[in-house]
Amino acid sequence: MAKYTQEIEVDGHLIDSSILTKIFDKIMDLHGEFQVEEINIGKKKKDPSYARLSVTGKNQKHLDEILETIYREGAVSKIQKGISLKKAPKDMVMPEDFYSTTNNHTRVFHNKQWIQVENMMMDKCIVVKNNRAFCVPVRDVKKGDSIIVGENGIKITPPERPREGVNVFEFMGSSSSSERPTQHIAKKVAEDIYKTKKNGGKIVIVGGPAIVHTGAADAVAELIKLGFIDGVLAGNALAVHDIEYATLGTSLGMNVHDATLAYRGHRNHMETINAVFRAGSIANMVKTKKLTRGIMYQCVKNKIPFVLAGSIRDDGPLPDVITDVAEAQREYKKVLKDASMVIMISTMLHSIATGNMLPANVKVVVVDINQPTVTKLMDRGTWQALGIVTDVGAFLPMVLQQIKKQKKI
Repeated sequence: MAKYTQEIEVDGHLIDSSILTKIFDKIMDLHGEFQVEEINIGKKKKDPSYARLSVTGKNQKHLDEILETIYREGAVSKIQKGISLKKAPKDMVMPEDFYSTTNNHTRVFHNKQWIQVENMMMDKCIVVKNNRAFCVPVRDVKKGDSIIVGENGIKITPPERPREGVNVFEFMGSSSSSERPTQHIAKKVAEDIYKTKKNGGKIVIVGGPAIVHTGAADAVAELIKLGFIDGVLAGNALAVHDIEYATLGTSLGMNVHDATLAYRGHRNHMETINAVFRAGSIANMVKTKKLTRGIMYQCVKNKIPFVLAGSIRDDGPLPDVITDVAEAQREYKKVLKDASMVIMISTMLHSIATGNMLPANVKVVVVDINQPTVTKLMDRGTWQALGIVTDVGAFLPMVLQQIKKQKKI
């Protein structure tokens, strides 16, 4: 064996999920060498495969760089070392060389056993306490926390190709295009939503105000009413324009149903904000019957949790909006906990923020008329997202129609 060589192993659905191919590619991209020492391929679709490789670098630093890269694709060292821990020097400060997480499910080797990391998210650190491991953002790090440093003793499990047959995520891959059969995609998305709920899954919507501007608010409200949505994450604008549309029939002063400009429509969104402040909250507007329809109405009426995260550009903002971004992030995480599917609609910043909080096995659908919104989300790490470049005003009613057909079947 060459001096700068280490044996690694990897198991799972290596061929059909392209895990082994990705490991080979990473080694070659970094100008390393590999030799397959042992490989066993599963004979049936549910059988796992196993491979043992010798990986060689030009020097120790080069080998370490290769190993660090392929460990993030699911490989582990043949001779397993335990994790290394260092104490956080003070609140909100991680030790040097802390391990920065991916959004893939992760286990760590500690006290001679593998421990599943809880609350998995990308770009965080891992805190170990009482034989448990937690994914923790830097703001929640406390002085003295035991934090994993380096790459030893960490095993990542990349998501596998679904075993149950073709669904929209296999049909589309993770690509985004405006040149796709929209009606067929709407049907596939509807089937996936229906199946997710039928299996007891949790579905969360992340929405922007274009839902209202394009005339899709009624479709989203009905999805909530029918029980297909378990949480809504948004900013000030979605709530303002949803309530504006529900009470005044306009969005940004434009009549939604015929796209004509309403008389004195320029002040309608401010009138809406004032009405919510007068009531004290969105829930109070519903309670006093000042708000009787729309997305926010259905959330309150059906006890669906919603979180509105503020920004520097907000008018108002509404009394329900959380203006502390760290607090808003924590509340987003609460709603996203145990989500099976997240549908992101016409909001780049909220979509990217939410994507950073999700483990890689959560199905993500991104719908936007702008291609960059879809591709930027994937570029920032939410690579499992299904991108649909289309008009949400046409797409969401199609999805609703297809779900209603599924209910009748």
